[in-house]
Amino acid sequence: MQPKICLTCSAGGHLTEMLQLREFYERREHFFVTFKRADTQSLAKKERVFFVDLPRRNPISTISAFLKGVSILRKERPDLVVSTGADVGLLVCIAAKLLGKKVVFIESFCRPTKPGISGRIAYHFADLFIYQWKELEKFYPRGVFGGSIF
Repeated sequence: MQPKICLTCSAGGHLTEMLQLREFYERREHFFVTFKRADTQSLAKKERVFFVDLPRRNPISTISAFLKGVSILRKERPDLVVSTGADVGLLVCIAAKLLGKKVVFIESFCRPTKPGISGRIAYHFADLFIYQWKELEKFYPRGVFGGSIF
């Protein structure tokens, strides 16, 4: 049986990276968790998408997004959570890990020389951590160099 996959990320570039992985997830049961914006609302016309609040480093929004993420994960029961990062993606990964789910985190392509905040946090708990630039190997010695998504 194929695993059910939760794909979680912020809108914009993080979503663009996630869509590059379509070949990996398109033949498996999957759903997205992100926040509302024009590009994610467009995605929702052809994919299952759950929306949570945009954290924006606001404590109330962050707690709300985290709790909504927990609720979505409990309801959907994915086997695996894959994230290309930032805001919502990190919160859903944390919720997933606390619920005993496997987490794959892919450090953003826009981080060629130093880690992003989400990557630095996710590195400590992700079951598989993938970085896209060889230069990041020194920051992520237990990670896997996956090359560019693009």
